[in-house]
Amino acid sequence: MDPYVLKTLNEERRARRAAVLVTDLGDGRDRIVREGDHVAGDLGAAIANAFRTGNSRSVEAEGRSFFLNAHLPRPRLVVIGAVHISQALAPMARIAGYPVEIIDPRTAFATPERFPDVALHAEWPEDVLKRAPLDSYTALAAVTHDPKIDDFALKAALDARCFYVGALGSRKTHAKRVERLLALGAGADQIARIHAPIGLDIGAASPAEIAVAVLAQTIHAFRSRGLEAKGAVA
Repeated sequence: MDPYVLKTLNEERRARRAAVLVTDLGDGRDRIVREGDHVAGDLGAAIANAFRTGNSRSVEAEGRSFFLNAHLPRPRLVVIGAVHISQALAPMARIAGYPVEIIDPRTAFATPERFPDVALHAEWPEDVLKRAPLDSYTALAAVTHDPKIDDFALKAALDARCFYVGALGSRKTHAKRVERLLALGAGADQIARIHAPIGLDIGAASPAEIAVAVLAQTIHAFRSRGLEAKGAVA
């Protein structure tokens, strides 16, 4: 591999940015395609699929053979709120391959006894996210029902273009949340990305069922990235 290409690829990986290494199998030349770069034709469609699925494979396009080596950051889930839903959601998400972090300044809730083997921060989201910023390969679920805790994290998730942003609460609760986020400087287009009420509509009632709905919606959001604009996702 060309040393410059390798250096570029490593820089993208360290920065948690997705990239596809495209190798022309005819002449062996490599190039890096970053997520969002425009590539036309069948090759562009194949690269878009690689970004969406994370699968590496050989493809035929424009009469040539290419190998697409997908390098995607591992998606992670940040949960705002050490509540019953979070207790069910954390082990489910780990099984699905999503590292989980839980943030809640309420030390009575954010305890290792309630959340064993989970990255737990008994701090305000403002402090934690300053050290470990969100990014487009992060999902954020805000489930405290407390604006003092949730709102900053939601605004930060929107600004970072997290691939999934969900918030617990009824439509009436969310309407008030929208007003607060607008006051914080969020745009209407940004706010429209929030899934509220949180989770797929499966009639969930218990905390564990809500956790299933949230995880399913998170996975769907991740696997359908880039398809919404094409109208391919219902």
